[in-house]
Amino acid sequence: MEVIFSLVVGIFFAAAVYLMLSKKIVRILLGLVLLGNAVNMLLFTAGRLTPSIPPIIPGGVDVLPAGTANPLPQALILTAIVISFSFFCFLLVLSYRAYQDLGTDDTGEMRVAEPMDEPLPPSGY
Repeated sequence: MEVIFSLVVGIFFAAAVYLMLSKKIVRILLGLVLLGNAVNMLLFTAGRLTPSIPPIIPGGVDVLPAGTANPLPQALILTAIVISFSFFCFLLVLSYRAYQDLGTDDTGEMRVAEPMDEPLPPSGY
């Protein structure tokens, strides 16, 4: 089962890199979402996929019994899901605002749409 999930993670990473190399903002954002999902699946796969005993520690025992599940990958995945969703929402609003101001979602055309008359700010060096 780990081999199948590893292949799926590799496919997700490859598709995410392909989408992030695009010139369109929407494709770049979808690539970032796919990259976040690939990282989540990687953490999930690293935390073992075998059925295990829940990590409940009985009273008076200092060490977890053998074969218990590791709760750390699950906590990391939940945290990563929340962070990636909020990051995606922020980037979605930012790209929509850029589309409203510049009238395009192509990154090459966005560079052309920058004002050329304004001088660069002075360097602090």
